[in-house]
Amino acid sequence: MKRVILSVVAVVALVGAGVILRAQDAAKVDEKHYTVAFENDQVRVLKVHYGPGEKSTMHSHPNTVAVFLTDAKGRFTFPDGKSQDFNRKAGDVISNDATVHLPENTGDKAFDVVVVELKGKPSAKQPVKDRRRATSADEILSVSAELIVVNGEPSSYDI
Repeated sequence: MKRVILSVVAVVALVGAGVILRAQDAAKVDEKHYTVAFENDQVRVLKVHYGPGEKSTMHSHPNTVAVFLTDAKGRFTFPDGKSQDFNRKAGDVISNDATVHLPENTGDKAFDVVVVELKGKPSAKQPVKDRRRATSADEILSVSAELIVVNGEPSSYDI
């Protein structure tokens, strides 16, 4: 009986590891929702668009900063089967650690997000040039090219 239980646990663990290992680059496995807008050795910027009810495929991201251009209601499903609902407002800026997930739009309206994937380490501390808060999507994008603001604290990256 113990062997059967251990065998089942081992199979479940291997299947879960396989899902994580197969999780791939969002822009490669889901071109419908992800478009590479810019890339260099420090960052990759993705334009993300989900129509109402649309769902992605399991994929991965390194550490990211996301800027919501519109209101967004959705759900992230993770390889272990757990899920997390989200409800964001236009102008929200969040940071996330590297992850593997399957996003979906659970709302009745399309949403748009700019995701900045961070490739390198933060540059040496530099003086903060601008502490203002962006008030529009265009302003968010123009400010983020020079300075990424996460939770009100500036972090300089070589872009």
